[in-house]
Amino acid sequence: MERPCDPAAQVHDRPASQARPLRPSELASCIDHTLLRREASPAELLRACDEALRFGFRGVCVYPEHLEQVVSRLNAKALAITVAGFPGGLESVEDKAGQTRAAVASGAAEVDAVLNRDLLRQRDHARVLHEIATLVRAACPARLKIILETGDLTRDERIMAATLAKAAGAFCVKTSTGIGHPGATAEDVALLRDVVGLDMGVKASGGIRDLQQCLAMLQAGASIVGTSASVTIMEQAMILADPESLPGEVS
Repeated sequence: MERPCDPAAQVHDRPASQARPLRPSELASCIDHTLLRREASPAELLRACDEALRFGFRGVCVYPEHLEQVVSRLNAKALAITVAGFPGGLESVEDKAGQTRAAVASGAAEVDAVLNRDLLRQRDHARVLHEIATLVRAACPARLKIILETGDLTRDERIMAATLAKAAGAFCVKTSTGIGHPGATAEDVALLRDVVGLDMGVKASGGIRDLQQCLAMLQAGASIVGTSASVTIMEQAMILADPESLPGEVS
């Protein structure tokens, strides 16, 4: 299948190749600081951006209507991230592709797009593959993450969704929207990592509220953690950290 972007040219966030102590700065660089509230005020958006720059988060994830302000404030010092087909994923592939192209035109470095789970449940794998590949093309030169909503899928469906996302050239598989369904579990993260291997991103999101949960996701194989509790997690990390590292390992 023809791919719109050379996957080798996309530098993937990867878990460390071996266990080692995790420094606070490394922890921060794995976190997508998330503010997915449509009613978020300009002041809240600016604060989220400033928090990302202060702590060194990898990026800030917001709704498309908030993207312009975030892009301006971050000024390429952290990734501007948005969503497509969020949270249900039932829009047509054309609609999602349009949302994705508009986001990239507005400065998004990454787009987190929700998979159409109905197609997956119908075992229409060709259409699932087509949808993801279309969104990868729409996102280029930005990067596409595919949100699977693992809490609403069977184990076999999770495996198939991740397999198709990798085959279609997505940058990353993401566990959850964090809305309406169970969020990330370490077991789901480990399963996704086993399926996609080390040359693709795995983002854990949904219900990650503290340092212990965050570290558990990284230990299970996540390369990115999406959370709105980023500041709390970093404050906990800094309290526990010695000058060099904090408790916990990345595998």
